[in-house]
Amino acid sequence: METVATILERAQLRAKEMDLPYEGALLPAEALSILQEVHGAKLVDVRSKAEWDWVGRIPGAIEIEWQSYPGMQVNPDFLDHLSRQVPKESPVMFICRSGVRSNQAAVAATESGYSNCFNILEGFEGDKDTSSHRGVKGGWKAVGLPWVQS
Repeated sequence: METVATILERAQLRAKEMDLPYEGALLPAEALSILQEVHGAKLVDVRSKAEWDWVGRIPGAIEIEWQSYPGMQVNPDFLDHLSRQVPKESPVMFICRSGVRSNQAAVAATESGYSNCFNILEGFEGDKDTSSHRGVKGGWKAVGLPWVQS
């Protein structure tokens, strides 16, 4: 089993290679290890309520919409909700469907003073497969990490 230090080092290297303004970029299994092993680590699911209800939820994740369905307007209260639920000194990992909205959330959180932000690459459902379906190719769900159907 990999150590937390090794996972964090690799996540930080990815962030540098990808020119990301936050602490690191994690793969889903790495994020689960951090969540389980690092005291105070938080997982923030930034998908929409519709996605949580229809696609599935991650047990124990803090749910704060980055954008709201159906119009997908950015949540103007995102940082306020985050600050009420996650201390600024906590390691915080953001996840969405595929890693795009969570990247935006990690950038916004970093800019607002969170210094230990991570994006979860591949997200909850991963990339589309050859049939344009998600949930099979990469992502939290496809690699068999804990989730529940609503």
